[in-house]
Formats: sequence, C-alpha cells, structure tokens
Amino acid sequence: MSKPLVSVIVTSRNNADTITNCLASIRAQTYQSIELIVVDNNSRDETPVIARRYADKVYNLGPERSAQRNFGAAQATGDYLFIIDSDMRLEPRVVEACVTAVQDPAVQAVIVPEHSIGDGFWAKCKSLERSFYVGQDTIEAARFFGRNIFEQAGKYSEEMTGGEDWDLSRRIAQLTRIGRVDEFILHDEGRLYFGKTLKKMYYYAGNAVAYFAKNPTTSALTDQSGPLARYKLFFSRPGKLFARPLVGLGMLTLKTGEYAAGGLGYIKAKYIVGSPRA
Repeated sequence: MSKPLVSVIVTSRNNADTITNCLASIRAQTYQSIELIVVDNNSRDETPVIARRYADKVYNLGPERSAQRNFGAAQATGDYLFIIDSDMRLEPRVVEACVTAVQDPAVQAVIVPEHSIGDGFWAKCKSLERSFYVGQDTIEAARFFGRNIFEQAGKYSEEMTGGEDWDLSRRIAQLTRIGRVDEFILHDEGRLYFGKTLKKMYYYAGNAVAYFAKNPTTSALTDQSGPLARYKLFFSRPGKLFARPLVGLGMLTLKTGEYAAGGLGYIKAKYIVGSPRA
C-alpha cells in the first residue's frame, strides 16, 4: 500500500545562512513520500540557488509569507501540506509522526512544537521563552494539514503578516480536532540581537491589526495568548524560569521589550496610519 504524499512547503527570503539545514532536514526524514516545494520572495543572496539543489519545485513570489504559502499549496500535489519557514529544521521523525497523527479521522491538522536554537545570550533567552509554550494550544499553531481541511478553512489570510498562523488554526479548529506530536521543529534564531528583535516585533505587531479585526477580543492585553496570560504562564513555573537566573531575567526583559515595541507598532498602524481592510 502506497504512503500518502506530503507536500512540504518552505517559504524563504534571503535565508542562505539557514536554508541548507532546513531543506537537508526535510530530505533526511524517516518518512520518504515527500514533495519539497520552496517559494522564495525575491532573495538577493544564494537562497534560490541552494533551494534548487534540494527542492522538487522552486518558485518566486511575494510580497509576504501568507501569499507564498497559499501559492505553494496551490502548486502542491500531496494529500497533506506541511508549511514551515526556511529558518526552521525538522527532527528526523516529524513528518512520520504527523502522518501517524492524522490517521485518526477526527484529526486533520497537527501542531508541531518548536524549540529555539541560536547563538549568544538573547538566543538563550528566546529558547527559554519558547520552552514555556510547548503544549499550549492557545499559543502554538498548526503547521501540518490535510489538503481538504486547509482549503475548506479558507487557507491563509493574505492580508495578514502577523497572526496568520493563529488565524488559520482558529478557523480549522471549528472544523476538525487539531492534534499534536512530540517531535520538534528547531527554529534557528541565529545570533539574536536585542534591538533587531524589538524592531521585528514592531513590524509584525503593526501588521497584526488585520488579525484582531477578524479575531476580535475584548483586549489584546488580556487575550488568552496576550501579555498578561504569558507572564502568568512564565511565573507559574518559577523553578524553570529562574533555573538560570540571568537567562530568566533576560527573557523577561526581552519579552517586555517586545511587548512595548509591539504595542507601539499596533497603535501606529491602527490609530495613526489607519486600520487595513478586514
């Protein structure tokens, strides 16, 4: 009996430093019935050249990852879609575990937990932060989908460049049960810098206005995945938070800085620039 085909879709933009490890990890999966698709967004480095060494199909499309993902899904021929970014790599049994999970007819989408890796002090802080999110359905989002459920849910919202993973998972959860696996995605943060991290949060929070327009909440501050809920989660495990005191304090500092930058980006986009069309 033939195994179902899994189309792994990788979005990229100027990721020459990480895409080799990403694509090599996909080719090294214990589950071999894989179609590998890369959708690049006008990279100016060697990303497309590297992609062509590993991928079955390589395309160029912008402007942002939601459009890239939907385009890749449209080109895919697999029964299942697994969508990741090019700064991620997969542990060897990830795809196999996902295919096993969806053998339950009630499950047609799967969460794969993430572990951050990288260089330097702030990367250690980010790794600690992400470790708190494992098993948290309100924070983690599905990345592996049955093709039919992906299309039925309406795919990724292309007006979003922030929160689009949660938005799709919320819509899918209304249609099917979302499962999870114990294998990990390794998210390569590289060398993380405090200022650049805050700048990135400012950018994505500014684009999150569309997410909250489609997923209204009484307050972004008190939302179940918002700042107060996350601080509560961090302090619910003080032994873990302060096992390495400097890293724990650094993580809280970094997260607080991200929320401050994100708040400024959100306020600017919503009240100064103007809300995008929902």
